[in-house]
Amino acid sequence: MTVRLDHVVLWVSDPIRSTRFYQDVLGLQPLRLEEFRAGAVPFPSVRVTDESIIDLMPRTMAESVSSAPGMEGSAGHPVNHLCLSFSRDGFEELRARLEEHGIAVPVTMKDSFGAQGHAPETFYFTDPDGNILEARYYD
Repeated sequence: MTVRLDHVVLWVSDPIRSTRFYQDVLGLQPLRLEEFRAGAVPFPSVRVTDESIIDLMPRTMAESVSSAPGMEGSAGHPVNHLCLSFSRDGFEELRARLEEHGIAVPVTMKDSFGAQGHAPETFYFTDPDGNILEARYYD
């Protein structure tokens, strides 16, 4: 059996601002942004890979999600962090874009373990809503 990550939902205060962050800083392609602006869909997303996306769910939806049968009290919980893997060049490009946008990188680590084994280097930063993101590369 093969299992793949389809999507992650992050709670955000301003989905349009968050979409710009994930597009401009991380280089991810926005999905359904115009439909969200038009009120046709409840949230936009950004594409991570051909098979996975991040949904940028407005915090205003937390109450309706929490009221769904079997999901009481489940919405709005923070995630510790989300880790994105890059090529070495992409990793360095991201670091430069973070600096360009004035985004602090308060934590860096060496030889960190993840889905593909040990990453030589990794760093952490936050999006506009305080969601913690980790970036890494593998040799």
